[in-house]
Amino acid sequence: MTQAGLSSQPEELAHYGRWWMERSSSDIALSVVAARYLGAGPGGHCTPSAFRRHVAPDDLPLLSDALARAGRGEAIDCHFRLIDPLDGARWLRMLSMEPSSPAIACGILIDITAARYAAMREKFSFALTQYLIGTDSLDEAVTRIIQLVCEDLGWEWGAYWACDPEQSGDQVLRCEHSWHVDDQRLAPFRRYSETLGMGPDAGRVGKVWQTGQAEWIDATVADPDFLRGELAAECGLKSGYMFPVTYVGADGVLQSPGVLEFFSKLPRQREAQLPELSASIGALIALTAQRMLEQERIRQLALTDEMTGLANRNHFHTLLDEACASLPRDRPFGVLYIDLDQFKPINDAFGHQAGNVVLSEFARRLKALAPGGCAIARLGGDEFAILAPQQVAPAGLDELASQVLEAARAPFLYQGNELSVSASVGISLFPAHGGSTAELLHAADAAMYVSKRCGRNLASYFSADVNDQQVKLAEQLTLLSDLHNAYLREEFFLEYQPIFDSFSGRVVAVEALLRWRKPSGEIVPPDRFIPVAEQSRLIVHLGRWVTEQACRDLPRLHAAGLHDLKVHINMAAPEFIDSELPSELMGIVTKAGVQPCHICLELTEGVVMSRPEKSIPVMRELRRLGFEVSLDDFGMGYSSLSMLKRLPISSLKVDRSFVAGVPRDREDCAIVRAILELGRNMKISVIAEGVETDAQLGFLRQFGCLVQGYLQGRPMAVSKLVALHGSAAHHSPDHVGPL
Repeated sequence: MTQAGLSSQPEELAHYGRWWMERSSSDIALSVVAARYLGAGPGGHCTPSAFRRHVAPDDLPLLSDALARAGRGEAIDCHFRLIDPLDGARWLRMLSMEPSSPAIACGILIDITAARYAAMREKFSFALTQYLIGTDSLDEAVTRIIQLVCEDLGWEWGAYWACDPEQSGDQVLRCEHSWHVDDQRLAPFRRYSETLGMGPDAGRVGKVWQTGQAEWIDATVADPDFLRGELAAECGLKSGYMFPVTYVGADGVLQSPGVLEFFSKLPRQREAQLPELSASIGALIALTAQRMLEQERIRQLALTDEMTGLANRNHFHTLLDEACASLPRDRPFGVLYIDLDQFKPINDAFGHQAGNVVLSEFARRLKALAPGGCAIARLGGDEFAILAPQQVAPAGLDELASQVLEAARAPFLYQGNELSVSASVGISLFPAHGGSTAELLHAADAAMYVSKRCGRNLASYFSADVNDQQVKLAEQLTLLSDLHNAYLREEFFLEYQPIFDSFSGRVVAVEALLRWRKPSGEIVPPDRFIPVAEQSRLIVHLGRWVTEQACRDLPRLHAAGLHDLKVHINMAAPEFIDSELPSELMGIVTKAGVQPCHICLELTEGVVMSRPEKSIPVMRELRRLGFEVSLDDFGMGYSSLSMLKRLPISSLKVDRSFVAGVPRDREDCAIVRAILELGRNMKISVIAEGVETDAQLGFLRQFGCLVQGYLQGRPMAVSKLVALHGSAAHHSPDHVGPL
């Protein structure tokens, strides 16, 4: 077989070489370019073994099969690698062509190294990007990168050395992540690497990290700087490449979190792709690191109170949820609810910046005193909470609460001023006081308010008494909501209790009493809903409704023969300090066609004395317009005679507690006589409430006062009042017994 082609110039230009194989002997002839590709000399004949001399061991079966098929006259298209000690790995493509002689197989060899590496780089970059985008942590991303580099670029070992700050403040590099092919000989190399800690000036890893320069390593040559050189040689590793991972932080400072290293069982590869890709790998890791830092910052913002650095309300709730769900009920833990006392005056006097200083410093003190494992949070405003771990026993909770109180009492400095606050602390226990976040915080909050009511600067545990108070409060809130709905649905109605002249037995007035009937038919007692309504603005709306309804009913009562009958209407404190009350009432009576003199407005001493500077002018204006004003429950409030002299009232009511004692109790009799005499001398009508016995009525009749009570008549609907006391139902003037 003769070598074809007299010149290699066309092959050089086309970047291919030619080969021929005699089918009978399998001898191979190579062109000059093909021989250079294969490292077989200047060209000419070579044996199949010489042809395969530099082929990568993993690719030998593939190439041998291709040559055998070519010898049988089959078409071939084979890719294989050549490993040269100096040039490293190269990729060749072996193609068959139509032979000029049946005894000869021929074809071309094409060097596809550049194209192959370009495709590998593209594939690698795509996979690398996908890994980095899809990962949730930098550690996970680095592990994936190591495996990807090894598998796609032909390395047997890869590792990431991360900077690990020591307690002393020194920085040490440790092998945190590694990957290697399935080869037991590499296990000792991995185990030894994981035990090392390298400073900036220790070994090749430390040098690369300190200088920021990548380096090749020849593991076959003794190198004192390569601390694992002997072990690497024993494991069959011959060459390695190390490069730093660096990125520029948000502050513009170059950060170097670690070093990546890769080792191969092949000699140093001058044409290896890793050096070319290391910059891309470092850049992508840098982008991922920055993304992770940003995600962590966002996560911290979502979990942390920005001012104090403590957990925020939502995160604390999550931690408490997890504790309630994961811990057995026989392993209790505690929750401390903390509220700073006298904090608002600091904001008012010195500004919010002073308040922020107090909050930040108090948070720092809480972090310093809390035992390990505690979760500390700022719930908002000046409220904080501590989730104490199980190892903090009940006695430990007492000590912790005491330290919290002390931390709050210590002065806070702001611009040379000492600011003083204290704390009220409430403590709840899992599971005794609740098995959920809502229950535990509710219990601790309730206990905290007990501390406030008891003088502040205290710590209180949740108890049954506190629970009863909370249940009552919850019932009141529910009742208030029902009251609002009842007002909108017009579930209220009036009943009237007669007020008699004790001597003649004639009805001279009635008291309008508000009643509430639910859709179910249930009548809610007034002593249940009136106090609740008085705690909100609803009492004003109800008062207006009572006045309007009474003014609509009064003409009917007058028409029924109850001439000059007056209606007493109870007024709440918010109404009597409203300067618009007189004009509003005038509008109501005018619209109903009622004279103001037929309306008597009742108020208690407490209403008058709570804001006398506002209530007394309103009373005077009402009297000027013609309304009557009555002082209810006289004798039970302030009972100041000097104040009574100033009040523009037309009547007063003797409290039922005094009437209940007559005529048996001498002191009650004396008090009632004194009040009746006082009213007579001041020309003020006196009404005795709560008359329930003939003996009481007999005593009062001596003085000719007005009486009101169950003996003469219970509260009743307007229709029944008309039926019993109207012109169609006249009573003898001597009849003053029960109806």
